[in-house]
This record gives sequence, structure tokens and C-alpha cells, in this order.
Amino acid sequence: MTTPSTYGLSKEARNLHWLLTNLIEEVPGIQSVAVVSSDGLLLLSSDPAHLEESRNSRPVKGPRGSSADLATVVSGIGSLTLGAAKLMEYGATKHTMVAMDEGSLFVMAISDGSLLGVHGSAECDMSVVAYHMALFVGRAGHVLTPELRSELRKSMEAESTGSLR
Repeated sequence: MTTPSTYGLSKEARNLHWLLTNLIEEVPGIQSVAVVSSDGLLLLSSDPAHLEESRNSRPVKGPRGSSADLATVVSGIGSLTLGAAKLMEYGATKHTMVAMDEGSLFVMAISDGSLLGVHGSAECDMSVVAYHMALFVGRAGHVLTPELRSELRKSMEAESTGSLR
């Protein structure tokens, strides 16, 4: 799996990268993953093209172009469900699943409005995905501080401009 370079990152940031890699490697059918801040910025992501190559599976379907596309969709769904929860006065949204003909999208709240989004193939077991997402959230939620979110954003920006290489 190709993840942004962890060189120079804090222990907490390296641990989150490890958790993301572990999520992808442990759960069959995951196409891509994005961790998004409350303001919609991408904090961590997988590389769908490399996932497809490493698994020798059929071509990856889903958000086109980049992990930023998945982050945009996850952020939008998070915002929509937050508004719905407020309107209905039932408390915060914990998770959302969108089932499609050829795949699924799972969105789960992490902390302080941050979200974990997973795009899964039609063959993935939704209960297994949800279980592993809950593990990720449980392990990541308490360390995803404003300082760490800032560090992860800077890391993603540097990776996208190629300045970490």
C-alpha cells in the first residue's frame, strides 16, 4: 500500500498511518479510504490505484481522479447527515451507509466532526467493514487532536506537491 511518507511525523501520526494501512490490508473488498477533518480537508487516505494493483482484482470503481474526490463525498454525506440529525433532534450521527448496485460507501464519525469514509466493492461484507471501521475509530478518536489534524493536513499538502520525496 502506498501511503504518504511518515518520515518526520510524530508518533501519533505514524500510528494513524499504520491503522489506515492495517484497515485496508485486513478487510477484503475495500477500494479506498479517507479520513476527513470537520472542515472537509483530507487528513489521511489510501491509494486506490495501488490497492487494485496489489490485489490483482478487477479495476477500481468509485470516486474518480483522487482520494480528494472520496474526501469530498464523505464530507458532503457527513454534513447532510449532521443536518438531518439536528433537524430530527435525535443526537449526533454515528455512522452512515450508502448501498449501491456495485459497491458501498461507509461513513463513521471519529471525533470533533472528523470522519472516516470507506468505499467498498459489491463483494465486501458490510458487517466486517463496519466492525473494522469501529476499531479504527476507537483507536484513532482519542489521539486526533487539533495539533495532530494540523500535522496530517500539512503532510497531505506536502505529499500532493511532492515536497516530502
